[in-house]
Amino acid sequence: MISEDLVKQIAFIKEIDKIKYIQRRTKLFNSDRRENDAEHSWHLAMMAIVLSEHSDVEIDLLKVIKMVLIHDIVEIDAGDTFIYDSTKNHENTAEEKKCADRIFGMLPEKQAEEYLQIWMEFEDGISNEAKFAKSMDRLEPLLQNASNNGGTWKEFGVKYETVYGKQKTIKKGSTTLWGYAKDLLENSVDKGILEK
Repeated sequence: MISEDLVKQIAFIKEIDKIKYIQRRTKLFNSDRRENDAEHSWHLAMMAIVLSEHSDVEIDLLKVIKMVLIHDIVEIDAGDTFIYDSTKNHENTAEEKKCADRIFGMLPEKQAEEYLQIWMEFEDGISNEAKFAKSMDRLEPLLQNASNNGGTWKEFGVKYETVYGKQKTIKKGSTTLWGYAKDLLENSVDKGILEK
């Protein structure tokens, strides 16, 4: 006999397949193809594993990996909000909370509560794990745009000051990675792929 919990878990697994269809504005490294949310989440998980030694403080790496893998699942309902969108606030947590309640609510109660709590912890950005996870979330598109001759910065006319302001989040999770990011931004200005 198949348990009710397993039926719910399989339904959730089928539902989150939709994340593969959520297109982001940022393009893959050295490519014209836009990244989808599943690719983005996987890449952040790998980045967290590889770069965890650069966290300023000790972190629970498994929790960070969970955060980056589930942080954008809500975009199945809410859609992706471009980080440099000037008409819609990127911190649309209230709208996304409804989406999180629906999607994580498909799971058995204990798992639903755990995933919702991890998602909210990421959104709050206060814990050491959330700070590091958010660092990964900011660093990846920075690397992508630099590899694509300005990528979405050029495409949407995003200036250095705006990019710098959004990227400062990296510093909360890793001063080492923030130093790298600042150098990359300055080099991007020098190369003419990011306008000051």
